[in-house]
Amino acid sequence: MNTQRLLTALALVAGMALGATWYSSGERWSAHAEAPAAASADRTPLYFRDPSGAPLWSAGPKKDARGQDFLPVYDDEQAAPEPAKPQQQADSSRKILYYRNPMGLPDTSPVPKKDPMGMNYVPVYEGDDVDDGTVKLSPGKIQRTGVKSEPVERRAVRVSVKAPGTIQLDERRVSVIAMRAESFVQKIADVTTGTRVKAGQPLMQIYSSAVASAAAEYLATITSKTVGGVEMYGRGSRQRLTNLDVPEQVIAEMEKSHVAPVTVQWSAPRDGIVLERNAIEGMRANPGDVLFRIADTSVVWALVDVAERDLGNIAVGQPVTVRARSFAGRTFAGKIAVIYPQVNRDTRTVRVRIELANPDAALLPDMYVDADIDTADATPVLAVPDSSVLDTGSRQAVLVDKGEGRFEPREVKLGRRGGGYVEVRDGLAAGEAVVTSANFLIDAESNLKAALKGFAEAGPSQPEAPSNSGMGEHK
Repeated sequence: MNTQRLLTALALVAGMALGATWYSSGERWSAHAEAPAAASADRTPLYFRDPSGAPLWSAGPKKDARGQDFLPVYDDEQAAPEPAKPQQQADSSRKILYYRNPMGLPDTSPVPKKDPMGMNYVPVYEGDDVDDGTVKLSPGKIQRTGVKSEPVERRAVRVSVKAPGTIQLDERRVSVIAMRAESFVQKIADVTTGTRVKAGQPLMQIYSSAVASAAAEYLATITSKTVGGVEMYGRGSRQRLTNLDVPEQVIAEMEKSHVAPVTVQWSAPRDGIVLERNAIEGMRANPGDVLFRIADTSVVWALVDVAERDLGNIAVGQPVTVRARSFAGRTFAGKIAVIYPQVNRDTRTVRVRIELANPDAALLPDMYVDADIDTADATPVLAVPDSSVLDTGSRQAVLVDKGEGRFEPREVKLGRRGGGYVEVRDGLAAGEAVVTSANFLIDAESNLKAALKGFAEAGPSQPEAPSNSGMGEHK
């Protein structure tokens, strides 16, 4: 009996060693099935994954759509490294400093590991993380991201200030015809509002008792003679006619003919356009009544509103190009004549006067125009393209291309902007190359490497707290 029991025990041991299955009393027992089950009963799964390998996870036991149980994942399975890939074997000659999170999270590990998604941590080799403040990119990444560089050169920065405005008449080229004594309009020439007139062209005939009396007195004075035969021209009588605004050619005709006219002909005082005609034949004109208003439009003003922030860039005498919205493709050249000493509190703009030649009278009063003020300085300055500047608001920086895939972030001080370039007053030297394209991607790479390096340096001095998320390091 003892011999039988001994043989049964030996067969059981041999069956367990060979992976055999033993049946007893209708029950099935497997050596490989019981051992893991017993070991798993003593451990707590980190999570449960989909049995088909799909990217689905669960914090507790769960079944998929086909009724299969989700598989438990334990801590030792999460930390098990995958076999080395060909790329890792190719880099085996280089020293690995640490492993960083493949999703860019601030998490590093001194040994290979996986994240909760099953992705391998990325190795960081010696030489990829240097302390000279530069960022190193591989040639492939530079080509994929489209990194472009351009040398820093000296050039004239063209700063153009644009401002809207309207056309206005030159205040110094407007004349009015008004009577200085009670008068009557006898006759009016064929002149209406909008008619272009020449200086000296007849406008109307006026009868005034005050003018007739002064003319008779002046004639009587110039025709009288003294005992010595010297004529008394009566400067006082002539001045009275001048004070009544009698045209100079009328007075000269009286001195020549010695005849006082009944009516006086009034003429246009200047070349221009009749802006206003209030005279009517037979009407009575009181002193001060404006009968005609004439403006010379050969020179007009463009009054534009310049933004307050651009006030420091403009000055009297700067050339201006004006474009009228009524004449597409045509420009008018002028210069800044006056900068008004007042800021509009509502629009935060400053009024600027630009004088424009208008020989063909194309520019009309109250016409909308757009002014382009050229504030360019002929002196070349160190300048870089606008796209090369990384501006955070409080500081400005550029990425200097050091060659061989290395890029150095450098803080700069900027000046004027214009024409797609910005002046660099400090931080760069002529001939250095700056990144003009994909610089934001390089800046993001620099920030990521700096953060990872900080975590890697802080890792040995600060022990990591236990975590059930699978993100912790494994010894």
